[in-house]
Order: sequence, then structure tokens, then C-alpha cells
Amino acid sequence: MDKVCGLDVHKDSVFACIRDEEEEIILEKRFGTLTPDLDNLREVLVEHCVGRVVMESTSIYWMPVWRVLEADFDLTLANPYLVKQLPGDKTDKKDAKWLSKCMQKGLIGGSYVPAEDLQQLRQYSRRYA
Repeated sequence: MDKVCGLDVHKDSVFACIRDEEEEIILEKRFGTLTPDLDNLREVLVEHCVGRVVMESTSIYWMPVWRVLEADFDLTLANPYLVKQLPGDKTDKKDAKWLSKCMQKGLIGGSYVPAEDLQQLRQYSRRYA
């Protein structure tokens, strides 16, 4: 089993939680969403030898994060409606922790992510609609 990272992606921030093979939390950190911030996120994940990354996002905010991370990691896009949060106070840190734990247990199936050329075609069609 390898290290996993759960990412809770929002418009202005990305919350990350990295777990090791024994399911212990190594790192919890908030990152920005600008390109230098996402590059820093990638560097931190590489530094901690993360193999799998799961992210949850309700809109198109996951796309830039995906593009920065897709070359280096095994990515999974989790549907927020299918990943149920435990009862209690909902915070971004708890979401990232919950995602990483579910990923380690193999409980998250990925959403459909089209190939890059199809994603670009969809972007063009959104602009002209």
C-alpha cells in the first residue's frame, strides 16, 4: 500500500491531507489555486512520495489541479454526491481527511474524466453556448 492524499478543491483553496501506509496523517495543509500554489502542492506530494491522489470538487475547480498533477500521480475524481460525509461539523480539513481514508480503504470509485482533447472541445462549446 502506498501513501495517499485527499484533496478538497474549492474556488480559492485546496485542502490536502496525506496519509502513510499505516493510515497515520503525515500532513494537513491548505494551498492556493494559482499556478505557483499548485506547483507547490505537486512538489509537496512528490516530496512525501505520494502515489495516489483523490480529489473532490463540486464545479470545474478541479480542472487546473488535475492538469498540474496528472503527469505525476494516479488521480481519482470523486463525486461529492457519492462520497457521504460523517455526521457532525463539516470542515474542509475533515473532508480531505475523509477522502484520504476512503481512498486507502478502496471505497471511492472515480468519476468519468474525458481525454484532454475532449475536455478542450467541451471548453470551446461552453464559450459559444
